[in-house]
Amino acid sequence: MLSNNKIVRASSTDEYVDMIKQAIDETFDLRQAIEFDEEFMSEGRELVDEIEASLKDLYESMKAGNYEFATGDLPYIAAMKKYHESMVPFRYLLKRINETHNKGLELKETE
Repeated sequence: MLSNNKIVRASSTDEYVDMIKQAIDETFDLRQAIEFDEEFMSEGRELVDEIEASLKDLYESMKAGNYEFATGDLPYIAAMKKYHESMVPFRYLLKRINETHNKGLELKETE
């Protein structure tokens, strides 16, 4: 279950893009683990597919210049709720990406 604790959003576009790239790399690693241990982790394949597709779509929309913040939860959020938290070791990173997507960058106030 996704908790309601405050999630720190990205504070710059570069940080946001880096978070997405890191999550894509983590998804690749998780896919490799599932393929290695198919017997015990096979139910996670659909979740990994959903996460990977969502992240790649997000990244491509940024590269194309048509990305928009605040369009609702990213598709993988609903999928993640169906699985135990241990299925996705980088869950907090995915929650940070979704939070940044929904609320925008966490800009520092200037004095």
